[in-house]
Amino acid sequence: MPGDGEEQGGAEDAVEAMRTCYQGFDPAAYLQFNYTPPRADFQRADSVVPWKLACLHRAFSEGDVRGEVLVDVGSGPTLYQVMSGCEVFGRVVLTDFLEANRRELQRWLKDGSSSLDWTPYLEHVCQLEGRSPSASNEKVARLRAVVSDVLPIDIHRACPLAPGSLPPQGADCLVSCFCLEAASPDVASLQQALVHLSSMLRPGGHLLLIGALGESYYLGATDLHIPVVVLDEAEVCSSLSSSGYLLQQLSIYRLPSDMSVGVDDVTGVFFAKARKQQ
Repeated sequence: MPGDGEEQGGAEDAVEAMRTCYQGFDPAAYLQFNYTPPRADFQRADSVVPWKLACLHRAFSEGDVRGEVLVDVGSGPTLYQVMSGCEVFGRVVLTDFLEANRRELQRWLKDGSSSLDWTPYLEHVCQLEGRSPSASNEKVARLRAVVSDVLPIDIHRACPLAPGSLPPQGADCLVSCFCLEAASPDVASLQQALVHLSSMLRPGGHLLLIGALGESYYLGATDLHIPVVVLDEAEVCSSLSSSGYLLQQLSIYRLPSDMSVGVDDVTGVFFAKARKQQ
């Protein structure tokens, strides 16, 4: 039987293999694969991107998710996940493991240049908020005003961010979309990552989590298959509970067949709203 040291070494090797895999990630290709029609068709009620935006809008407008600091964990090259939260929080921190993704975000924040035109997303979120699509310019200004940092992060370290990145008590809310299951080699590593995230969150703070169901891989570049931890609803719930979170809401989206476009084998998406227990 292997000893604890051998098991720990094996787990560390598996995490390191994931880090190495991501060195071939192509932000522009990833955005094209996942954030254009049909997955981002704002005229379709069953399109997955509008569903995600609606989940986030509801969570940030219900009144209990509030405070000063919002951290987006594993932003990737995307911005949609903070388009609602930026109206509620005075400081937003974007994070990602990859420098290429951080550069993509920093370019947009600086001058609007990006591998994807975020205007339809901004307009759609404004409509969810009861505003005219033309208010998207105001939302752009708000985002640029409140995003204070784009920081490196490693969810597999006990302290995922550099010391001093957050207030001593932690962030008031974390949001994370398609990060944990796509950056972890197995369920145990994913659960440990949730524990690490908890160290960034104040007691009673909220975690808003969006992730894939039934997915074993996705394309991180044209020819790069990145392995994903295959999750079902029960595993999402048990992982949150075992990591010290109280699940408050779970919503499930089932992917229509015409949105299986060959860039992954996902069957559904979950949205979880949870709270760090005191």
